[in-house]
Amino acid sequence: MSGIQKGFMAVLLILATLMVMDSARAERIKDLASIAGVRNNQLIGYGLVVGLDGVGDQTTQTPFTVQSIINMLSNMGVTMPPGTSLQLKNVAAVMVTATLPPFARSGQQIDVTVSSMGNAKSIRGGTLLMTPLKGADGSVYAMAQGNVVVSVGNKAAATPLSAGRIAGGATVEREVMTPVGQGEFVYFDLNDSDFGTMQRMVDAINATTPGAATAADGRQVRVRAPVSAAERVAFIGRIENLQVTPAQMAAKVIVNARTGSVVMNQAVTLDNCAVAHGNLSVTVVGADGAPVPPPAPVAAAAGEAKPGETKPENGGLLNVRRAASLADVVKALNAIGANPQDLVAILQAMRSSGALRAELEII
Repeated sequence: MSGIQKGFMAVLLILATLMVMDSARAERIKDLASIAGVRNNQLIGYGLVVGLDGVGDQTTQTPFTVQSIINMLSNMGVTMPPGTSLQLKNVAAVMVTATLPPFARSGQQIDVTVSSMGNAKSIRGGTLLMTPLKGADGSVYAMAQGNVVVSVGNKAAATPLSAGRIAGGATVEREVMTPVGQGEFVYFDLNDSDFGTMQRMVDAINATTPGAATAADGRQVRVRAPVSAAERVAFIGRIENLQVTPAQMAAKVIVNARTGSVVMNQAVTLDNCAVAHGNLSVTVVGADGAPVPPPAPVAAAAGEAKPGETKPENGGLLNVRRAASLADVVKALNAIGANPQDLVAILQAMRSSGALRAELEII
Protein backbone atom coordinates (compact mmCIF):
# COMPACT_ATOMS: atom_id res chain seq x y z
CA MET A 1 0.00 0.00 0.00
CA SER A 2 1.40 3.38 -1.01
CA GLY A 3 2.04 6.23 1.41
CA ILE A 4 -0.82 8.22 -0.11
CA GLN A 5 -3.23 5.32 0.39
CA LYS A 6 -2.07 4.84 3.98
CA GLY A 7 -2.59 8.53 4.69
CA PHE A 8 -5.99 8.44 3.03
CA MET A 9 -7.04 5.40 5.08
CA ALA A 10 -5.86 7.12 8.27
CA VAL A 11 -8.09 10.09 7.49
CA LEU A 12 -11.03 7.78 6.90
CA LEU A 13 -10.43 6.06 10.23
CA ILE A 14 -10.57 9.43 11.94
CA LEU A 15 -13.78 10.28 10.09
CA ALA A 16 -15.32 6.98 11.12
CA THR A 17 -14.39 7.61 14.76
CA LEU A 18 -15.90 11.09 14.66
CA MET A 19 -19.11 9.78 13.12
CA VAL A 20 -19.79 7.36 15.98
CA MET A 21 -19.37 10.12 18.55
CA ASP A 22 -22.42 12.04 19.71
CA SER A 23 -22.70 15.10 17.54
CA ALA A 24 -25.72 16.58 19.34
CA ARG A 25 -23.80 19.32 21.09
CA ALA A 26 -25.22 22.69 21.99
CA GLU A 27 -23.84 25.74 20.22
CA ARG A 28 -24.21 29.44 20.87
CA ILE A 29 -26.69 31.37 18.76
CA LYS A 30 -23.84 33.65 17.64
CA ASP A 31 -22.21 30.59 16.04
CA LEU A 32 -25.42 29.51 14.31
CA ALA A 33 -26.83 32.83 13.13
CA SER A 34 -25.95 36.41 12.32
CA ILE A 35 -27.83 39.65 12.91
CA ALA A 36 -29.51 40.96 9.77
CA GLY A 37 -27.86 44.18 8.60
CA VAL A 38 -24.63 43.64 10.53
CA ARG A 39 -22.28 42.86 7.65
CA ASN A 40 -18.90 43.55 6.10
CA ASN A 41 -18.43 45.79 3.07
CA GLN A 42 -15.80 45.25 0.40
CA LEU A 43 -13.51 48.07 -0.68
CA ILE A 44 -11.27 48.31 -3.74
CA GLY A 45 -8.76 50.77 -5.14
CA TYR A 46 -6.08 51.20 -7.79
CA GLY A 47 -2.61 52.39 -6.80
CA LEU A 48 1.13 52.26 -7.34
CA VAL A 49 3.86 50.42 -5.46
CA VAL A 50 7.30 52.05 -5.68
CA GLY A 51 10.81 51.12 -4.58
CA LEU A 52 10.93 47.66 -6.17
CA ASP A 53 14.65 47.60 -7.05
CA GLY A 54 14.31 46.74 -10.73
CA VAL A 55 11.59 44.09 -10.47
CA GLY A 56 8.58 46.31 -11.23
CA ASP A 57 6.40 46.53 -14.33
CA GLN A 58 8.00 46.70 -17.75
CA THR A 59 6.46 50.01 -18.71
CA THR A 60 6.64 49.32 -22.44
CA GLN A 61 4.21 46.44 -21.94
CA THR A 62 2.00 48.05 -19.28
CA PRO A 63 0.97 51.48 -20.58
CA PHE A 64 -1.50 51.96 -17.75
CA THR A 65 1.42 52.05 -15.30
CA VAL A 66 3.07 54.86 -17.26
CA GLN A 67 -0.22 56.78 -17.46
CA SER A 68 -0.73 56.41 -13.72
CA ILE A 69 2.76 57.77 -13.01
CA ILE A 70 2.21 60.76 -15.29
CA ASN A 71 -1.15 61.52 -13.62
CA MET A 72 0.38 61.23 -10.15
CA LEU A 73 3.26 63.55 -11.02
CA SER A 74 0.82 66.02 -12.59
CA ASN A 75 -1.20 66.13 -9.37
CA MET A 76 2.02 66.92 -7.50
CA GLY A 77 2.86 69.82 -9.83
CA VAL A 78 5.36 67.99 -12.02
CA THR A 79 4.61 68.40 -15.72
CA MET A 80 6.17 65.89 -18.10
CA PRO A 81 7.18 67.16 -21.58
CA PRO A 82 4.89 65.83 -24.34
CA GLY A 83 6.13 62.61 -25.92
CA THR A 84 8.28 61.65 -22.93
CA SER A 85 8.86 57.90 -22.77
CA LEU A 86 9.27 56.61 -19.23
CA GLN A 87 11.44 53.51 -18.81
CA LEU A 88 10.88 52.69 -15.16
CA LYS A 89 11.55 49.37 -13.43
CA ASN A 90 10.86 50.26 -9.81
CA VAL A 91 7.09 50.84 -10.04
CA ALA A 92 4.17 48.39 -10.23
CA ALA A 93 0.47 49.01 -10.78
CA VAL A 94 -1.58 47.20 -8.14
CA MET A 95 -5.12 46.59 -7.01
CA VAL A 96 -5.76 47.19 -3.33
CA THR A 97 -8.62 45.40 -1.58
CA ALA A 98 -9.91 45.56 1.97
CA THR A 99 -12.91 44.59 4.08
CA LEU A 100 -14.68 47.30 6.04
CA PRO A 101 -16.08 45.64 9.18
CA PRO A 102 -19.44 46.62 10.65
CA PHE A 103 -19.47 49.55 13.09
CA ALA A 104 -16.06 50.73 11.86
CA ARG A 105 -15.45 54.35 12.91
CA SER A 106 -13.46 57.11 11.27
CA GLY A 107 -9.78 56.91 12.17
CA GLN A 108 -9.75 53.13 12.74
CA GLN A 109 -7.23 51.07 10.79
CA ILE A 110 -7.96 47.99 8.68
CA ASP A 111 -5.73 45.53 6.86
CA VAL A 112 -5.36 45.67 3.08
CA THR A 113 -4.24 43.22 0.40
CA VAL A 114 -2.05 44.48 -2.44
CA SER A 115 -1.96 42.50 -5.71
CA SER A 116 0.07 43.24 -8.83
CA MET A 117 -1.95 43.65 -12.03
CA GLY A 118 0.97 44.12 -14.43
CA ASN A 119 4.05 42.03 -15.15
CA ALA A 120 6.09 42.94 -12.10
CA LYS A 121 8.30 40.08 -10.93
CA SER A 122 7.79 40.99 -7.27
CA ILE A 123 6.27 43.67 -5.06
CA ARG A 124 8.20 42.50 -2.01
CA GLY A 125 9.77 45.40 -0.13
CA GLY A 126 7.79 48.03 -2.06
CA THR A 127 5.80 50.94 -0.68
CA LEU A 128 2.18 51.51 -1.58
CA LEU A 129 1.47 55.15 -2.32
CA MET A 130 -1.68 56.76 -0.94
CA THR A 131 -4.61 54.95 -2.53
CA PRO A 132 -8.32 55.76 -2.06
CA LEU A 133 -10.48 52.70 -1.41
CA LYS A 134 -14.03 52.86 -2.73
CA GLY A 135 -17.17 50.91 -1.97
CA ALA A 136 -19.81 49.58 -4.35
CA ASP A 137 -21.45 53.02 -4.45
CA GLY A 138 -18.25 54.69 -5.70
CA SER A 139 -17.63 56.67 -2.51
CA VAL A 140 -14.25 56.69 -0.79
CA TYR A 141 -14.39 54.96 2.59
CA ALA A 142 -10.70 54.51 3.43
CA MET A 143 -7.21 55.59 2.40
CA ALA A 144 -4.40 53.03 2.14
CA GLN A 145 -0.64 53.50 2.27
CA GLY A 146 2.36 51.67 3.70
CA ASN A 147 5.08 49.09 3.22
CA VAL A 148 4.01 45.87 1.50
CA VAL A 149 4.88 42.62 3.29
CA VAL A 150 5.09 39.46 1.17
CA SER A 151 5.31 36.23 3.15
CA VAL A 152 7.94 33.82 1.87
CA GLY A 153 7.83 30.18 2.96
CA ASN A 154 10.62 27.64 3.21
CA LYS A 155 10.64 27.21 -0.56
CA ALA A 156 10.91 30.80 -1.75
CA ALA A 157 10.80 29.78 -5.41
CA ALA A 158 7.30 28.34 -4.99
CA THR A 159 5.96 31.36 -3.11
CA PRO A 160 4.09 33.93 -5.21
CA LEU A 161 5.64 37.37 -4.86
CA SER A 162 2.98 39.31 -6.72
CA ALA A 163 0.66 39.80 -3.74
CA GLY A 164 1.19 41.00 -0.19
CA ARG A 165 -0.51 42.61 2.79
CA ILE A 166 -0.22 45.75 4.84
CA ALA A 167 -1.36 45.27 8.44
CA GLY A 168 -3.39 48.29 9.45
CA GLY A 169 -2.54 49.80 6.09
CA ALA A 170 -5.79 51.71 5.56
CA THR A 171 -7.50 54.35 7.67
CA VAL A 172 -11.29 54.55 7.68
CA GLU A 173 -12.44 57.95 6.41
CA ARG A 174 -16.20 57.41 6.16
CA GLU A 175 -18.50 55.39 8.38
CA VAL A 176 -21.21 53.04 7.19
CA MET A 177 -24.39 53.23 9.21
CA THR A 178 -25.26 49.77 10.52
CA PRO A 179 -28.77 49.67 11.97
CA VAL A 180 -29.35 46.86 14.44
CA GLY A 181 -32.90 45.83 13.67
CA GLN A 182 -35.87 47.90 12.57
CA GLY A 183 -38.06 49.55 15.15
CA GLU A 184 -38.65 47.25 18.08
CA PHE A 185 -37.44 44.10 16.33
CA VAL A 186 -34.05 42.49 15.70
CA TYR A 187 -33.69 39.80 13.04
CA PHE A 188 -31.39 36.77 13.31
CA ASP A 189 -30.50 34.87 10.12
CA LEU A 190 -29.36 31.24 10.38
CA ASN A 191 -26.13 30.46 8.58
CA ASP A 192 -27.78 27.33 7.13
CA SER A 193 -31.50 27.17 6.52
CA ASP A 194 -33.10 24.50 8.70
CA PHE A 195 -36.63 24.49 10.14
CA GLY A 196 -35.74 22.20 13.05
CA THR A 197 -32.82 24.34 14.21
CA MET A 198 -34.92 27.47 13.74
CA GLN A 199 -37.67 26.14 16.01
CA ARG A 200 -35.14 25.17 18.68
CA MET A 201 -33.63 28.64 18.47
CA VAL A 202 -37.07 30.24 18.92
CA ASP A 203 -37.77 28.00 21.92
CA ALA A 204 -34.44 28.87 23.54
CA ILE A 205 -35.05 32.61 23.19
CA ASN A 206 -38.65 32.39 24.45
CA ALA A 207 -37.48 30.34 27.44
CA THR A 208 -35.55 33.37 28.70
CA THR A 209 -37.80 36.11 27.26
CA PRO A 210 -41.32 34.69 26.83
CA GLY A 211 -43.03 35.66 23.58
CA ALA A 212 -40.06 37.63 22.23
CA ALA A 213 -39.13 35.37 19.31
CA THR A 214 -41.15 34.40 16.23
CA ALA A 215 -39.90 32.33 13.30
CA ALA A 216 -40.44 33.98 9.90
CA ASP A 217 -39.27 30.94 7.90
CA GLY A 218 -36.53 28.33 7.98
CA ARG A 219 -33.76 30.93 8.08
CA GLN A 220 -34.89 34.10 9.89
CA VAL A 221 -36.29 34.71 13.37
CA ARG A 222 -37.77 38.00 14.54
CA VAL A 223 -36.99 38.99 18.12
CA ARG A 224 -38.62 41.85 20.02
CA ALA A 225 -35.83 43.89 21.60
CA PRO A 226 -35.59 47.03 23.75
CA VAL A 227 -35.66 50.31 21.85
CA SER A 228 -32.89 51.98 23.85
CA ALA A 229 -29.49 51.48 22.19
CA ALA A 230 -27.70 50.54 25.42
CA GLU A 231 -30.43 48.10 26.49
CA ARG A 232 -30.60 46.62 22.98
CA VAL A 233 -26.86 45.91 22.92
CA ALA A 234 -27.06 44.18 26.32
CA PHE A 235 -30.14 42.22 25.18
CA ILE A 236 -28.48 41.03 21.96
CA GLY A 237 -25.39 40.03 23.93
CA ARG A 238 -27.51 37.76 26.13
CA ILE A 239 -29.39 36.27 23.18
CA GLU A 240 -26.20 35.50 21.24
CA ASN A 241 -24.83 33.42 24.12
CA LEU A 242 -27.88 31.20 24.52
CA GLN A 243 -27.18 27.51 23.88
CA VAL A 244 -29.05 25.73 21.07
CA THR A 245 -28.65 22.13 19.93
CA PRO A 246 -28.86 22.14 16.11
CA ALA A 247 -31.15 19.64 14.42
CA GLN A 248 -29.49 16.86 12.48
CA MET A 249 -28.57 18.02 9.00
CA ALA A 250 -29.62 16.25 5.83
CA ALA A 251 -27.44 13.32 4.78
CA LYS A 252 -24.60 14.55 2.62
CA VAL A 253 -21.33 13.20 1.24
CA ILE A 254 -18.68 15.51 -0.22
CA VAL A 255 -15.91 14.01 -2.35
CA ASN A 256 -12.84 15.81 -3.66
CA ALA A 257 -12.32 14.15 -7.03
CA ARG A 258 -8.71 15.32 -7.23
CA THR A 259 -7.44 14.16 -3.84
CA GLY A 260 -10.00 11.50 -3.00
CA SER A 261 -10.90 13.17 0.30
CA VAL A 262 -14.33 12.19 1.62
CA VAL A 263 -16.38 14.05 4.21
CA MET A 264 -19.77 12.81 5.40
CA ASN A 265 -22.18 13.37 8.26
CA GLN A 266 -23.91 10.90 10.57
CA ALA A 267 -27.15 10.84 8.61
CA VAL A 268 -25.53 8.92 5.72
CA THR A 269 -26.85 5.36 5.38
CA LEU A 270 -26.57 2.53 2.86
CA ASP A 271 -29.07 0.09 1.40
CA ASN A 272 -28.67 -3.27 -0.32
CA CYS A 273 -26.65 -3.00 -3.51
CA ALA A 274 -23.89 -4.58 -5.59
CA VAL A 275 -21.44 -2.31 -7.39
CA ALA A 276 -18.64 -3.26 -9.80
CA HIS A 277 -16.05 -0.90 -11.23
CA GLY A 278 -13.23 -2.23 -13.37
CA ASN A 279 -11.54 -4.98 -11.37
CA LEU A 280 -13.08 -3.74 -8.10
CA SER A 281 -16.39 -5.05 -6.77
CA VAL A 282 -18.48 -4.18 -3.73
CA THR A 283 -21.44 -6.11 -2.34
CA VAL A 284 -23.68 -4.74 0.39
CA VAL A 285 -25.72 -7.40 2.17
CA GLY A 286 -28.93 -7.20 4.15
CA ALA A 287 -29.37 -7.45 7.88
CA ASP A 288 -29.99 -11.19 7.59
CA GLY A 289 -26.46 -11.66 6.29
CA ALA A 290 -27.54 -12.76 2.80
CA PRO A 291 -25.53 -10.91 0.15
CA VAL A 292 -27.26 -9.41 -2.84
CA PRO A 293 -26.31 -11.57 -5.86
CA PRO A 294 -23.80 -9.63 -7.96
CA PRO A 295 -23.68 -9.80 -11.76
CA ALA A 296 -22.29 -13.10 -13.13
CA PRO A 297 -18.91 -11.69 -14.31
CA VAL A 298 -18.26 -10.20 -10.90
CA ALA A 299 -19.23 -13.42 -9.12
CA ALA A 300 -16.90 -15.44 -11.30
CA ALA A 301 -14.04 -13.07 -10.72
CA ALA A 302 -14.54 -12.75 -7.01
CA GLY A 303 -15.27 -16.34 -6.15
CA GLU A 304 -16.94 -17.35 -2.94
CA ALA A 305 -16.61 -15.18 0.13
CA LYS A 306 -18.29 -15.17 3.49
CA PRO A 307 -20.15 -12.02 4.59
CA GLY A 308 -17.81 -9.57 6.26
CA GLU A 309 -14.72 -10.94 4.54
CA THR A 310 -12.59 -9.40 1.82
CA LYS A 311 -11.12 -11.75 -0.75
CA PRO A 312 -8.72 -9.99 -3.16
CA GLU A 313 -8.78 -11.85 -6.46
CA ASN A 314 -8.82 -9.85 -9.67
CA GLY A 315 -9.85 -6.90 -7.50
CA GLY A 316 -11.75 -7.56 -4.30
CA LEU A 317 -15.12 -8.49 -2.84
CA LEU A 318 -16.38 -6.53 0.13
CA ASN A 319 -19.51 -7.55 2.03
CA VAL A 320 -21.05 -4.87 4.22
CA ARG A 321 -24.25 -5.24 6.20
CA ARG A 322 -27.21 -3.04 5.39
CA ALA A 323 -27.11 0.48 6.84
CA ALA A 324 -23.41 0.14 7.62
CA SER A 325 -21.54 3.43 7.71
CA LEU A 326 -20.19 4.71 4.44
CA ALA A 327 -16.83 5.19 6.16
CA ASP A 328 -16.47 1.40 6.37
CA VAL A 329 -17.19 1.01 2.66
CA VAL A 330 -14.75 3.72 1.63
CA LYS A 331 -12.08 2.37 3.98
CA ALA A 332 -12.40 -1.10 2.54
CA LEU A 333 -12.32 0.21 -1.03
CA ASN A 334 -9.13 2.05 -0.23
CA ALA A 335 -7.66 -1.11 1.32
CA ILE A 336 -8.15 -3.09 -1.89
CA GLY A 337 -6.55 -0.40 -4.03
CA ALA A 338 -9.36 1.92 -5.17
CA ASN A 339 -8.01 5.27 -6.30
CA PRO A 340 -9.92 8.57 -5.99
CA GLN A 341 -11.42 8.19 -9.47
CA ASP A 342 -12.67 4.70 -8.59
CA LEU A 343 -14.14 6.02 -5.36
CA VAL A 344 -16.03 8.84 -7.09
CA ALA A 345 -17.41 6.50 -9.76
CA ILE A 346 -18.56 3.93 -7.19
CA LEU A 347 -20.25 6.52 -4.98
CA GLN A 348 -22.00 8.07 -7.96
CA ALA A 349 -23.29 4.67 -9.03
CA MET A 350 -24.50 3.89 -5.52
CA ARG A 351 -26.26 7.25 -5.35
CA SER A 352 -27.94 6.79 -8.73
CA SER A 353 -29.22 3.35 -7.75
CA GLY A 354 -30.65 4.66 -4.48
CA ALA A 355 -28.35 2.57 -2.33
CA LEU A 356 -26.52 5.61 -1.02
CA ARG A 357 -29.11 7.58 0.88
CA ALA A 358 -27.42 10.95 0.88
CA GLU A 359 -26.76 13.94 -1.30
CA LEU A 360 -23.49 13.46 -3.16
CA GLU A 361 -21.44 16.56 -3.95
CA ILE A 362 -18.31 16.29 -6.09
CA ILE A 363 -15.85 19.18 -5.77
